[in-house]
Amino acid sequence: MHTKLKYYILSLLLICQFSCKQKVKQNNLVLDESGKVPTIVNTITIDSVWSGHPANFSIYTKGNHQFVAYYNANRNIVVAQRKLDSLGFKKYQLPATTRETANGTSTVLGWDSHNYLELIVDSLGYIHLSGNMHINPITYFKSEKPYDVTTLKQHYELIGSNEDRCTYPRFTTTKEGNIVFQYRDGGSGDGNEIYNLYDVKSQEWSRLLDRPLTDGMGKMNAYQSKPMLLEDGWYHVYWVWRDTPDCATNHDLSYMKSPDLKKWYTVSGEQIDLPATLNTNGLIVDPIPVNGGIINLAAKLVLDKDNNPVFVYHKYDEVGNLQLYVAYLEDGTWKNHTITNWEYRWEFSGFGSIDFEVLIKEFNRRADGRFEVGYYHKAYGEGTILLDKDLKAIGSVIKPESLANQLDVEGNFPGLVVQTLKDGSNNGKGNLQYLLKWETLNNNRDLPREKPWPKPSVLKLYELKDAQ
Repeated sequence: MHTKLKYYILSLLLICQFSCKQKVKQNNLVLDESGKVPTIVNTITIDSVWSGHPANFSIYTKGNHQFVAYYNANRNIVVAQRKLDSLGFKKYQLPATTRETANGTSTVLGWDSHNYLELIVDSLGYIHLSGNMHINPITYFKSEKPYDVTTLKQHYELIGSNEDRCTYPRFTTTKEGNIVFQYRDGGSGDGNEIYNLYDVKSQEWSRLLDRPLTDGMGKMNAYQSKPMLLEDGWYHVYWVWRDTPDCATNHDLSYMKSPDLKKWYTVSGEQIDLPATLNTNGLIVDPIPVNGGIINLAAKLVLDKDNNPVFVYHKYDEVGNLQLYVAYLEDGTWKNHTITNWEYRWEFSGFGSIDFEVLIKEFNRRADGRFEVGYYHKAYGEGTILLDKDLKAIGSVIKPESLANQLDVEGNFPGLVVQTLKDGSNNGKGNLQYLLKWETLNNNRDLPREKPWPKPSVLKLYELKDAQ
């Protein structure tokens, strides 16, 4: 009996060991794609730029024309342009203005890292530029001639209303080739999303919606993505609500979609009475509470094979660690689960621009039907999680080291870091990509730094060729 019991226990152990190994193997599938390394075709020096704090630049390619908007060494807004077969940029500095002399607008950067620049080129070649505004009057420029930065002219109003306290300008091209200009009207915790439409033929602006798209009802505001035109032919928007300027008060990841940017629907197809509010039924993807571990726009969206939206985002788990989650539809209801098991808590709070300890860099549906999530983590480094078709974590994808990670800091001032920006316009030549690189100190909660300041850094453009 004793021998039989030992044999039985040994058999169970062997079965368990085999089963566990299979589970570990299943959950540790590794796809090595590290050989797909783009090569640097050209490196172009554009200008010397301000390095005392970050405020993002903008790059946009249209046909054979490329444009870069940035803050130069003196913090002035400059727009540079070139033809893609040229290795030099023509630069135009906007006339320097102050908020005291230009109706509350300015073309000179202060210390606010919210004041990024946003540029787009319409189908006729006219350049549109906005930026350097954080609860300031609308700051917008349009070229008077196609593809000519030297003709950029400031327009102090587009529509005339809801233009005194503007932040987060974003341009989007519609299916019809017109331009949508989205911005927040109001402050953090008390603001609305405004949408204007530029008709390329008439060259005139009008209000796209006769009311805000989202409304915090004086109690909160939506930190919202710009409309994403995806492969189903619909525009998709998601957001979190925030109660105060304290970034810890973000809550309730939410979503809606539209065929035309005018009529908006829940994920189940019910039309929404605008503006969307926290109390509008059918919009919440995950009811994350205040202090629940989500920060504004810490989410990515893709569509599954049936054109249903799928999200990846972060929040705190039941023990308080920050994890990545996926949310998806199951029988018409939002479900979610974790895809990480990190033992780390990023405790973010407070006002002003902050440095991110966790970033979701990419979320893609692969050609093989599986999904991948690229991330940066202060404690765990960078990686790419492989998800199966049911959104379960099954392993990782080894990606080539990004060029951004290979670029060294060239300045010798303590604390300088490399800043990079990809050209997301997807309008360039064939299999070429474009990457901007410059150096700054980190965020300083939008507060001035005492001298000494670092010397200006060099703004470079890298022209990259995709791996074959």
